[in-house]
Order: sequence, then C-alpha cells, then structure tokens
Amino acid sequence: MLEIGFDDGKLFRIPFELMRVYSPSAEVQGHGPGQEVLQTGKRNVGIDSLEAVGNYAVQPTFSDGHSSGIFSWEYLHYLGSQQESLQKRYEERLAAAGKSRDAPMAPAHGGGCGSH
Repeated sequence: MLEIGFDDGKLFRIPFELMRVYSPSAEVQGHGPGQEVLQTGKRNVGIDSLEAVGNYAVQPTFSDGHSSGIFSWEYLHYLGSQQESLQKRYEERLAAAGKSRDAPMAPAHGGGCGSH
C-alpha cells in the first residue's frame, strides 16, 4: 500500500493493485472513453521504485514492469478518497468480462498507441 497524506488532513492507504488497475497511462486508460484495458493478475503487484515528477506527481515502476503512469497528487487524492467505489467498479468490470482478479493478463494486441 501507498500511504499518503494531504494538506487537507486526509491520509489514505492506497493498495498498489488499485493504483495499477487505474494507472493513468494510455496503456491502461486507452485514448478515450470505452478504450480502457481491463487489468487482471495485479492483486499481488508491488512498486519497485517511485520517482518524483516535478512537484506535481510521482511515477511508480510496478513489479510487473509497468512504468508509464504519472500519478498527480490530485489523482492520488481521488484514488484514495474513492477507493471503495473504484474497487467495486473494478470487480464489476471483471465479473462482466468473466475474468478474475488473479487471471493472467492477455498479451497486448498489436498496433495501438505505440507506447508499449
């Protein structure tokens, strides 16, 4: 978990899995609504490193090699404050796709945004 405190007094403990499945990268979010890539097999993902991006964000390198998401402080606050509903939505998306949290990720398809 990432424990993070904010100036408004809020303190959040955000599971790495939640951060990974809601990574703000194009690889996860796609390039528009409806293009999100459902992430699976991330229950036990860790963070190998965390780099500052200016004074406004951090860029984690997850243990599965994903490192293209830049998490602004605002986005981390959102993840922390909405983690219960986001986790529920994630589990609903998994169920709708007939997948489990622990299923391995399908190989990425060719083409796409070129950031792979």
